Amino acid sequence: MHEHIAEAMKEPDVVSVPPGAICLRFETMKLYAALGAVRHLLATGRVQPGDTLVDSSSGIYAHALALACHRYGLRCHIVGSTTVDRTLRVQLEILGATLEQVRPSRNLRLDQNLRVERIGELLRENPHFHWMRQYHDSIHYLGYRDVADLVRKEVPEGPLTLVGGVGTGASTGAVADCLRQAGRQVRLVGVQPFGSVTFGAEHVSDPDMIIAGIGSSIPFHNVRHELYDRIHWVNFDYAMSGAVELLRVSGIFAGLSAGAAYLATLWERERAAEGTYVFLAADTGHRYVDTAYARHADAVGVGSMRPHEAAGHEELRHPWSAMDWPPRDRARLSGRPEPVPEKA
Repeated sequence: MHEHIAEAMKEPDVVSVPPGAICLRFETMKLYAALGAVRHLLATGRVQPGDTLVDSSSGIYAHALALACHRYGLRCHIVGSTTVDRTLRVQLEILGATLEQVRPSRNLRLDQNLRVERIGELLRENPHFHWMRQYHDSIHYLGYRDVADLVRKEVPEGPLTLVGGVGTGASTGAVADCLRQAGRQVRLVGVQPFGSVTFGAEHVSDPDMIIAGIGSSIPFHNVRHELYDRIHWVNFDYAMSGAVELLRVSGIFAGLSAGAAYLATLWERERAAEGTYVFLAADTGHRYVDTAYARHADAVGVGSMRPHEAAGHEELRHPWSAMDWPPRDRARLSGRPEPVPEKA
């Protein structure tokens, strides 16, 4: 029996997906990051029961942090984007978390910058608040050791290719790092949307991109680029098509990042079939029903999709590009300033 619903919700389903891949299907994968971080903060005395934790979120991390705070008797304040829907807003309110949403903006960069600016204001007004810094604080890696332990138990021994959204880095990167530390041979394939600066694709925009959780228009300093072996950039149409196909062949109803990861898994397995392929479905598909799944009749057939193999960032192009990492122009990602609010 679990002591709290957060402990139950974080456990993934391990599902075989044809042809020969394994999906870790989470309801809310970021619960691992939030629970691990909060436990560490309490254990080290950096926060005390009753303190207020604050962070920025487009939705998924907000829910995870609110549940973690509920679990451990902490207050929670979220600076959210306009993508936080009514279902989540009501849940946050009942859980005792407070939410303020920034004004609507036309692009992801402005939305994220507005949220960071607002957090800076909150910290100046409330210096006792603890900023979780999900994008930058490595404590969010800690909880994913449990996921790595699960993979070690459930996935056959031998070479393993792990595929999933890069996000803030504390997901695919954390799991792969823990597995490698335990002696497992792991090849890590990250998935990104076009327009994300994380792996240098900000020059290729995707106006329909609504999978911001796997990429960013601002630098995420939790991302350890050296952990990744390959990167796939997938646009909205192909991610939607992958998600629809995943639901059709396996019954797994997951988010757009899972659709993109499924496509990347199929391609990587076609290129080199040896070893086991595991991909991550970090959340469910409910928040994408109207924006993506309702358009399932427009889905592209998976059999007709092939990525463009790029040798460098200048060759990235829609609808799907893949590249070995590091590329020859990896240095262009160095030296990016971190957007830290004052008195962080």
